[in-house]
Formats: sequence, structure tokens, C-alpha cells
Amino acid sequence: MEPVYTPVIGFARTVFFGMGLKFRIRGEEHVPRTGGAVLAINHTGYLDFTFAGFALLKHKRVARFMAKKSVFEHKVTGPLMRGMKHIPVDRRAGLGSLQAAVAALRAGEIVGVFPEATMSLSFELKEFKTGAARMAQEAGVPILPCTVWGSQRVWTKHVPKQIGRNKIPIFVTIGEPLWVGPDEDVVAATERLQKVMAGLLEEQQANYPPLTGPDLRFQPARLGGTAPTPEEARAKEEHDRTRTVDLFNAKKGQKKSLQRAAKRTRTKLSRRRSR
Repeated sequence: MEPVYTPVIGFARTVFFGMGLKFRIRGEEHVPRTGGAVLAINHTGYLDFTFAGFALLKHKRVARFMAKKSVFEHKVTGPLMRGMKHIPVDRRAGLGSLQAAVAALRAGEIVGVFPEATMSLSFELKEFKTGAARMAQEAGVPILPCTVWGSQRVWTKHVPKQIGRNKIPIFVTIGEPLWVGPDEDVVAATERLQKVMAGLLEEQQANYPPLTGPDLRFQPARLGGTAPTPEEARAKEEHDRTRTVDLFNAKKGQKKSLQRAAKRTRTKLSRRRSR
């Protein structure tokens, strides 16, 4: 019983029940009853972490998810994230986040990570970062490969969220624990992880109810859907990244202009007073 996590889980269950979401969870037997593990999840929707976390509940386990630092600084989400003991990630100081995750794993926690780092607009697996393998190797714990399918239909990037009563099927699968040897190359281990997760995802997609009409936008182009191809998705991500940087620089320049104007005003006032 955790004072923050437990009621949040209860609230989420109530909301998802009200939405009519239909969960199919497989591989719960692979969740360790005790001890640390890295929960590696694919990333197609904003609620992936919540859906993946449901697969741990049968054995009364919860995950401490790694999330960007800004979420912890928000006045609403910040207290919740800290109360649930999630792990902030500062991309400018990644080593500290990695060390915090390893410490949690050694303390027997399950740590949730997205090896793709960012959401996939194509709904295909993107290139994996090596962080999951590095953490598992250093802490001496297994990786739990986990794939979620259907989450993109609830809430994803560039598409209006569907939070009404929609009865969307959500598939969650946890594969067999994957161990990273103490001397194994983390790049090779990451490739193994991605191959396993690709297999789990393909199995989910093959058994998922067929999508038609407007819902084809949630289907990868490879499977006949109208989602962006991986190449189109990369171009879109680069456009979004560039736009974000431009907006940041514009705001930064505007702030400096205001500071210079304020300084000039203070100087003029000071001169007037000295006369």
C-alpha cells in the first residue's frame, strides 16, 4: 500500500473502466515477485506507461518510471510524480538519472523506461537507446520486454485524444526476462531487446481487431494503414524539433530585449535623479 501510488492506480482504473477500454494482458507470469527489473516499453501513446504498469499489478508490483524533468516541475504532476517515486531525467545531465535508476534497481524496484526515448509517430519501433541494457547490466537485473498496442488510439501526438466511452482494445504483453551478461556489449544486448520486442509487437498486431475508416490513421503504413512511414515520421520529428528550438530562441531573444530595455530605462531614471 503506497499513499500516493495506490489511489492513483484506483483512479486510473475507474477512468479506464468508464471509457470502456478492453485490456488483454499476456505474460504476467514473467514479472518477478521480488527484486529489481528494467521494464522496457515501446512508445506510441501518452498513456503507454499506465497501461504497461497494469501488467505488474497481479503480483502487487509497481514501476518507477523515468520521465523528463519538466514533468516533476509542474505544479500538478510534480507532487504526484515525486509521491510515486518516479525518476526525473535531465537530458543535459543524463548520468545522474542513470545512477538514480541503477540505485532503485539495486534496491529491488522495477524501473520503467522507453528505449526509443520519444514517441513513434509511425507506430513502428524506432532506434533503441542503450540505457535499458546499461542499467540492467550495472544493477545485475533482468530486462522485461513489454509492448503495448492500441494505446495510440486513445491519445497520441498530432491526433485528437479519444477519452469518451470508446471500447478500444488495449493489448499489453510482457516477454520472458532478458539478461545482459556482465561483459556483454550493450549495443548487442540492445539489438537483442529490440528484436524480441518487435516479435511481441507483431504478434499483437496480428491478433488485434481490424481497423477501418478513420482508424486506419493508427495503423502502420506497413500494415496498410495511413500512419506516416518511418521516413515521413523522422522528417516530421525533425521539423517539430527545429520549430521547438526556434521558438525557444525567439523567446530567449525577446527576454534579452526586454532586459536591455529595462536596463536602459533604469539608466535614464538614474541620470535624471543625479541632475
